[in-house]
Amino acid sequence: MKRKIILGFIALVSSLIFANLSAQVKKAHNPIIYADVPDMSMIRVGDTYYMSSTTMHMNPGVPIMKSKDLINWEIVNYAYNTLGETDELNLNNGKNNYGKGSWASSLRFHKGLFYVSTFSQTTNRTYIFTTKDIEKGPWVEHSFKPSYHDNSLFFDDGRIYLITGAGKLNILEVKEDLSGVKEGTEKVLIENASAPAENIMLPAEGSQLFKHDGKYYLFNICWPRGGMRTVLIHRADKITGPWGGKIAFQDQGVAQGGMIDTPDGKWFVYLFQDHGSVGRIPFIVPMKWEDNWPVIGNNGNLPESIDLPASKGIIPGIVASDEFNRKKGEPALPLVWQWNHNPDNKLWSVTQRKGYLRLTTGRIDTMYVQARNTLTQRTFGPVSSGITSIDVTNMKEGDFAGLSLLQRKFGQVGVKFVDGVKSIVMVNGEDRRPVEAQSVPLIQKTIYLKAECDFRNKNDIAFFFYSLDGKSWTPIGSQLKMEYSLSHFMGYRFGLFNYSTKIPGGFVDFDYFRIEDKITKN
Repeated sequence: MKRKIILGFIALVSSLIFANLSAQVKKAHNPIIYADVPDMSMIRVGDTYYMSSTTMHMNPGVPIMKSKDLINWEIVNYAYNTLGETDELNLNNGKNNYGKGSWASSLRFHKGLFYVSTFSQTTNRTYIFTTKDIEKGPWVEHSFKPSYHDNSLFFDDGRIYLITGAGKLNILEVKEDLSGVKEGTEKVLIENASAPAENIMLPAEGSQLFKHDGKYYLFNICWPRGGMRTVLIHRADKITGPWGGKIAFQDQGVAQGGMIDTPDGKWFVYLFQDHGSVGRIPFIVPMKWEDNWPVIGNNGNLPESIDLPASKGIIPGIVASDEFNRKKGEPALPLVWQWNHNPDNKLWSVTQRKGYLRLTTGRIDTMYVQARNTLTQRTFGPVSSGITSIDVTNMKEGDFAGLSLLQRKFGQVGVKFVDGVKSIVMVNGEDRRPVEAQSVPLIQKTIYLKAECDFRNKNDIAFFFYSLDGKSWTPIGSQLKMEYSLSHFMGYRFGLFNYSTKIPGGFVDFDYFRIEDKITKN
């Protein structure tokens, strides 16, 4: 009997431990997305959350993401296809749009209409996109000059406001038809929004304005010298002020964002962290109210686990493999794909050869980062790999096609056709110029290519491989030391590319692109 009691006690303790461990496992963990999703703006409509983000020079632009739990997100739309047709946006005449395009957006829902505001240094315009259906569109574009930096769109008492600026923050009213700013309405909102902090390197920007229980709350980011990215919050009883501010959160450089509530009354803050070459990655941090102020974190600290459902992984919500098979009625490209700059839609197809992506050259280019029609997806951490198979039968003299890692310090593995001979080549662009690290002769029409990224502990190293049968992989070239550069202002991207250096008109067919959350290099 005693033995049975002891065994029963052990079983009970074991079950409690297991239940506790299961509960811990089921919790969400930060970062909520280990990929480049910066400058988030978030709303809740009923029990559904929507989030917009920045993708700079990529098109289509301003991704719209959807979630039911604040943790598991999927891309459901974009606010625009392109911002216009200029040399910078089209990578023409040696010009480009790197690090520009559209920046921090503001997402709102007001009287049955969804709004996304953003701005572009390239066009010197402010944009407000509207739709009744955020997931299916269509979006209506409204734009006007000038470009209002880091603007926050806000509706209050029948008026439409923008809060904009850095350090000195201004407020202005937008016309009801969204065609421009009401003349004479632009005023200083806060003379020095950075004042709660000291010795500022980056003045207060990234404004996001909220209203709760009759009070106004303005979130900003600043960066003190020798310190870290910091969350500032200002509060006022009236939108015009006066405003009182304080440092709201300082931990691990996680900052810039706003607050969001759940249907059952919980509060969270969404922020992001600069995380090396993978990019700027989002975090969710618990928040509570004390004396009508938002209090962020657990005793001011960033929690690793969050009392929200566990992540199911960023595949396939933010990134995904693609076999390039399209059923009738399906879009040509899933929403995880974006083009580097404006695409030339005459020169790519997923229908000319069923089950393949065809990229055709249409002009002469000498530099990968200036070549059009590179199709991209985010890399992701802590490790990730991208694999593709290419039919290179129809390349022309001077063509270069393959798989890349796109940033200022880029890397490529692919096939070059030079002097009538095809070779597998790895190009290392660490010095911002193409250095051919290794070349291997190729005598077959199909080649398999792989790029692996190691972001663990900010190693930020990439490796490249090729295979003749898709099974046995051979390293090629040199490792790429990845670096997040402000000139591109974006985390590294996998890219499928094809460009001509001599005779336009050649094409290659990509059979698939597959991603994995593992690498062979340790």
